[in-house]
Amino acid sequence: MEVTVADNQLIDLQKKLAVFFQKKEEPHEFCPVRDILDRIGDKWSLLAIMNLGYAGKIRFNELKSKIDGISQRMLTVTLRSLERDGLITRQIYAEVPPRVEYELTSIGRNLLQQIWELAQWASGSMNEIVKARIEYDSRFQ
Repeated sequence: MEVTVADNQLIDLQKKLAVFFQKKEEPHEFCPVRDILDRIGDKWSLLAIMNLGYAGKIRFNELKSKIDGISQRMLTVTLRSLERDGLITRQIYAEVPPRVEYELTSIGRNLLQQIWELAQWASGSMNEIVKARIEYDSRFQ
């Protein structure tokens, strides 16, 4: 049996996953993968990251106007969480009224690149996904 490049890539991926899933001797409550996926998988963080990536530096109210449906409180909570994770910075200017600007950090820009890759995959796979959904749904009607 001949092994192809795609087969080798799958084997390499399976080895990487095996390291991830190997049992630890001590139980742990913190899983970095789950923690970060929870952060970017919530309703607002991804939209905030994408808008910050597009706009560069942006003020709070301008960002709020770009994220349809988000409340002031929810945007505040989201931005604080992203800042805590080191994905954005917040710059406060001593003016009246105070001016606050937000911007992605280098790690936030790196995350945005990964999000872009996922978006490209989703866009390129959409026809196959829609076809699979139609086939699946037709079996259960």
